[in-house]
Amino acid sequence: MAALGPQGFDQGVREALAMPVDDHGCADAPRLGAASLVWKFYGDARGLLGFQRLAGTENCIEQLGKAVEDHSVIFSDTLGRARRTGPPIMQTVYSVDPHFWGRTVRDFHRPIKGTISDGSRYHALNPELFYWAHATFVDQVLYITDTFIRRLTYAEKVQIFEEGKVWYQLYGVSSRNQPQTYADFIEYWEGMLDRFVPTKSVLYGTGYLRRGVTGPRWMPAFAWRLLSAPLNALLRNIIVGTLPPQMRQVCRLDWNAKKERRFQRFAAGMRALNPLFNKLPLRILYLPWAAEAWERTGVDPRKLHR
Repeated sequence: MAALGPQGFDQGVREALAMPVDDHGCADAPRLGAASLVWKFYGDARGLLGFQRLAGTENCIEQLGKAVEDHSVIFSDTLGRARRTGPPIMQTVYSVDPHFWGRTVRDFHRPIKGTISDGSRYHALNPELFYWAHATFVDQVLYITDTFIRRLTYAEKVQIFEEGKVWYQLYGVSSRNQPQTYADFIEYWEGMLDRFVPTKSVLYGTGYLRRGVTGPRWMPAFAWRLLSAPLNALLRNIIVGTLPPQMRQVCRLDWNAKKERRFQRFAAGMRALNPLFNKLPLRILYLPWAAEAWERTGVDPRKLHR
């Protein structure tokens, strides 16, 4: 594995080399399944509370933010991009052919390359960049579960990280930058947070948290400001609360101790309601791709890892 510190990342990412791995033997390769904690928690609908943390942390790294700026329709079709991006990654976890979907996600990124502000090159299949994008999904499972579903034990966090290594293998990209232990992952994550910069992509993607949600064109602006005030207050408390401090800073999102206490009360309330959530119908508690997978296996996840 490459060094986890800033020099290791800089050296690797500046190579701007795509590094897919050999596809042979996929049928016998490891995959996730109903016994895994990733299956249990990744597709839980409460994971939607972490959408901004997931998208934002990924795009606060300059090379990835620039890749989105150069090659994505985020500025013209933000919701459409999310709808097209999410399902293939869900299928990489939950489908009957995760290797096909993992390679499909990888191959979406083959043509994505360019340069950043200092003139250095990037490539989306560079292992340092591709692993960081994957790490934000592992973080989502860890963070959302521990914050809004139930507290995870240290052993469970280790298990989710180890399952994340299997998950990453499904994409077929070099794992040279992948941390080997959960402790290494925490060190890696904290180091990457310190690299955050205010990319155009992340500032655009978090604009609704600074300015408020845009209203329908047919509604007078003064009426929308009045009607949207409670919604904006809720979003600024819950969504901003999920973000790492480094991301709040680069995105110019106000936060203080009072807001933190309010957010923690909300999170504690969500965890207290977990027994009730586990009584919901499967198709309500889980996103469609996860619900279909649980039905296919005949396993009821609501009885697992409670």
